Amino acid sequence: MDFIDLINYRNSPWLLLLLAGTIGLVISIIVISLIRVTASRRDWTVVRAIRENLTSVLHFFVPITLITATAKTYTYSNPEYDWVFALSKTALIGITTWLMARIVIIVERILIDKLDFNSPDNNQARRLFTKIKFVKRIVVIMVVTIGVSILLLSFESVRQYGVGILTSAGIASVIIGFAAQKSLANLMAGIQIAFTQPIKIDDVVIVEGEWGRIEEINLTYVVVNIWDLRRIVLPITYFIETPFQNWTRNDSALTGTAFFYLNYHTPVDKLRAKLKEVLDSTPLWDGRAWALQVTDTQGQLMVIRALMSARNSGETFDLRCLVREKLIEFISNEHPEALPATRVEEQTQTKFRVSETGI
Repeated sequence: MDFIDLINYRNSPWLLLLLAGTIGLVISIIVISLIRVTASRRDWTVVRAIRENLTSVLHFFVPITLITATAKTYTYSNPEYDWVFALSKTALIGITTWLMARIVIIVERILIDKLDFNSPDNNQARRLFTKIKFVKRIVVIMVVTIGVSILLLSFESVRQYGVGILTSAGIASVIIGFAAQKSLANLMAGIQIAFTQPIKIDDVVIVEGEWGRIEEINLTYVVVNIWDLRRIVLPITYFIETPFQNWTRNDSALTGTAFFYLNYHTPVDKLRAKLKEVLDSTPLWDGRAWALQVTDTQGQLMVIRALMSARNSGETFDLRCLVREKLIEFISNEHPEALPATRVEEQTQTKFRVSETGI
């Protein structure tokens, strides 16, 4: 067979497949160009998300779709080329699975872009963000599983083993269930957390005696970002089985405290007035609550608690530090007698030396 016979579409599908692939590539380039032009001229969230997540898939999807359709049509009159259609179909199933996964990511991106994380109380936004992230992971796993299943069922040689696989599935599922109890427990805990939400992304928590924020919630584990940039990785069942503190579960606003150990000469009324002055002068205070009270006495000192509220945990921490600095400065400059001091009383005893004789 010479070169002319090789490329003749009556004897082989190569010229038709090449033509179909070229047409598909041209169509994909045109579609991608339109998406990029539209995204650059208009501030559309959907188009921007498609441009950032879908254009690379379209380079392959359109040409492979046309090639598969052409190969299928050609095999009607030339069944000896069924293997060409089988290869193109396999590629199409794989690329379609990739396309569907990217579409799920696009939907996730569009939904997240609608959330407002910059508001002072972003509790609802973080709640939805946690659900969207978890549901996206589940859907992507389902898409990949369905894609692999379709790929296996599309071949006759593989399909004949289906009965045997289904027959042994019961025994295999029991064995796998016993072997993967921890993983399955983590997975179920992840589903429970995604919908009951004892924790959310960016929640402020106290775990293992450490203060931090929830950075990641995955299917089987949670990453907590500690204040000094360390990370604690915990199994997701930890947040179902172990008590922990969540400072921002229902509301981002918090009430902070600052404690001062001062002596009994402290002018409490003046210190209370100074606290109110400090709070009124800073935007960190949300105006919701404040107080200054003597809460305890300890020997020569009394314990004074300054209480103040803020919009979120970060501002609460900054406000507490500011109140400490300003009140300590006020006490040191205006009322140094209120600072804690140790008083030592020395008693001088006169010792008499008695000299006795005759002993």
